[in-house]
Amino acid sequence: MGFRMGIVGLPNVGKSTLFNALTRTAAAQAANFPFCTIEPNVGEVAVPDARLDKLAEIAGSKQIIPTRMTFVDIAGLVRGASKGEGLGNQFLANIRECDAIAHVLRCFEDDDITHVEGKIDPVADAETIETELMLADLESIERRRANLARKLKGGDKESADQDRLLALAQKALEAGQPARTVQVAADDLRAWRLLQLLTAKPVLYVCNVEEGSAAGGNGQSARVAEMAAKQGAGTVVISARIEEELAQLPPEDATVFLEEMGLHEAGLDRLIRAGYELLGLQTYFTVGPKEARAWTITKGTLAPQAAGVIHGDFEKGFIRAETVAYDDYVAGKGEAGAKEAGKFRVEGKGYEVQDGDVLHFLFSG
Repeated sequence: MGFRMGIVGLPNVGKSTLFNALTRTAAAQAANFPFCTIEPNVGEVAVPDARLDKLAEIAGSKQIIPTRMTFVDIAGLVRGASKGEGLGNQFLANIRECDAIAHVLRCFEDDDITHVEGKIDPVADAETIETELMLADLESIERRRANLARKLKGGDKESADQDRLLALAQKALEAGQPARTVQVAADDLRAWRLLQLLTAKPVLYVCNVEEGSAAGGNGQSARVAEMAAKQGAGTVVISARIEEELAQLPPEDATVFLEEMGLHEAGLDRLIRAGYELLGLQTYFTVGPKEARAWTITKGTLAPQAAGVIHGDFEKGFIRAETVAYDDYVAGKGEAGAKEAGKFRVEGKGYEVQDGDVLHFLFSG
């Protein structure tokens, strides 16, 4: 399990350039005109994690299998998209299928690249997109509540719960607030997610800056960071141009290039880490001579459910988990050394898996 992040933004902000770089493909046609992305492009990338390489080295694993993340490049939204302007409606539907939204915002000046609104103002651009998503949600809620009316008269409990949650979202939207600002009770979380409201999805603002500002950002990205802080959203500063160049370099040259640009890591790494934080995700590992593998779970996942990510039978027949923390595995130079140091643990069904755990599951077949 990885996660699916939809890349949205106005036309000509660098979405497709970023997508091409992130997925190491040229599947999305980057061009200087609106709607050059006619179908959503989907790309999977390996999640970089230096811990996995270290574990494989210690265990002598023949194969390294990282966990994966999916990016969806969604065509540029414009003002009026909620009413079908541009290529609006079909792309709003594509956003519903994503776990989170990355708003790519243009934070660079370039006279050769037109801006659909005629000026560079990333905060206004973010508001334009948010408004369109909110309008689309309102229209969807009104339609769904009307369809529920008959079932409500019949006393259907599930419909009543759904209508109650839709009403909460509607109240927030009518007050100019996205659905993610609604406080939802723990018992309602599953039903809330099933509503698939566009503005209920967590948001990460991606500030696309010129190459010289990739390390520290610029005035425009600072404005975005201030806006995001007020919303409780995340921000990442990236130069899509730099990421595009990096994508074409062999690893050793890429490292040198990053150093020359004053960067410690690629934008992909920062984007994935921010996305993990946004969605409350973490990684655990399975390690052996055959393979070293990373698995993605949500924070707070219990051992049986973590086992189920590998195979459903592991969760059904779960007996116990044998685990070593990553640092203890490395310090002991493997499982045997960790055992000698008293760092090897046996955990039951109530164990909450921690980020970096090296796990082995025992189950009844």
